[in-house]
Amino acid sequence: MSEQAVDLLDSLPTSGFEAASPLGHVNVLGLPTQAADAAGIVFGSLATLGLLSVRLAGANGEQRDVFEELLGMSLPTGPLTSSTHDDRVVRWISPDEWLLSVSREELFALEVLFAERMPGHYSLVNVTGGLAVWQLSGRQVLGLLRKCVPVDLHITVFPVGKVVSTLCAKSSVILRRQDEDAFELVVRRSFADYLWRWIDDASREFGGLRPPQRSRFMNSRRFLGP
Repeated sequence: MSEQAVDLLDSLPTSGFEAASPLGHVNVLGLPTQAADAAGIVFGSLATLGLLSVRLAGANGEQRDVFEELLGMSLPTGPLTSSTHDDRVVRWISPDEWLLSVSREELFALEVLFAERMPGHYSLVNVTGGLAVWQLSGRQVLGLLRKCVPVDLHITVFPVGKVVSTLCAKSSVILRRQDEDAFELVVRRSFADYLWRWIDDASREFGGLRPPQRSRFMNSRRFLGP
């Protein structure tokens, strides 16, 4: 049987264009800066992330080893778990599906490496354009999320690192706990404006939203308004 060559398309523009966020019309960094004891919710939009949907056989040791070698992190095979390494995060979605976030500059290089190294059947799809990644934190974040998320967020049943696919104000999201008072939301692009408006309104009883002063969880990644 002859081998068939596969061409890979680099979907990251290189002609001076910048990727647009679904919150491009919202000046997140221009949110009113309130005193720490007044603003209960910190909202950040991670606009520099690249997202890859990965599908492979988690029980296949050879595939798992190649993944871990390429990413420098373990593949989380336990349900509702995640792994992190520097700024990279991989989230368990189903027994054979994961959502991987890396810097946008790494996307195409990873696709090439997967094509060269990954054995057997697998799928690696760039889904950056269809999703947005937000971070909600602060002393009142649990109060806000309990208004819109139908899962138990108590730390004993939803520990740091846990990931669930659920609803937030009737919009589908992937929710990951980063700290006792900090959560990551992966939101569908088409619902981003609606969900942003809902969160902005719901946060007012907790003192409103304010932008982050710095990233607590991403070492080098900048928070951006758009």
